[in-house]
Amino acid sequence: MIKCFHSSGETLKDYGPNPYVTNIETATKQNNNYRTALWTGNYLQTTLMSIPVNGDIGLEMHPDTDQFLRIECGRGIAKMGRNKNDLNFQKNVSSGYAIFVPAGTWHNLINTGNVPLKLYSIYAPPHHPHGTVHKTKKDALAKEK
Repeated sequence: MIKCFHSSGETLKDYGPNPYVTNIETATKQNNNYRTALWTGNYLQTTLMSIPVNGDIGLEMHPDTDQFLRIECGRGIAKMGRNKNDLNFQKNVSSGYAIFVPAGTWHNLINTGNVPLKLYSIYAPPHHPHGTVHKTKKDALAKEK
């Protein structure tokens, strides 16, 4: 069985826009929230995510934001496409995989494994308000409305 928990003892919060250094793998594995903003600057943002077993990020598209996702633990399927009803690009992903999502691309990431899918996401420019913490996907959807 895959074990994904590591603790750095560091408080997970938004350290931007100040200079900051961390072990991103450890911080990502330590995060148990759906989304935690770790660093928000003027032109870039990093969030940590934990997607529960059988869960997903949710189908979304950012018209003016490129996105990079890196899987640190777990496995899933990345789906992308120019139309939300035609996600014709699909790849199985697991620990160590990077996902590049161009602005304007519909995308989703689905956890197909038996442990929470732990990843970090880099948005350029930032997509969420400084200090964003969503404990669950339901919380994130409620805040976005």
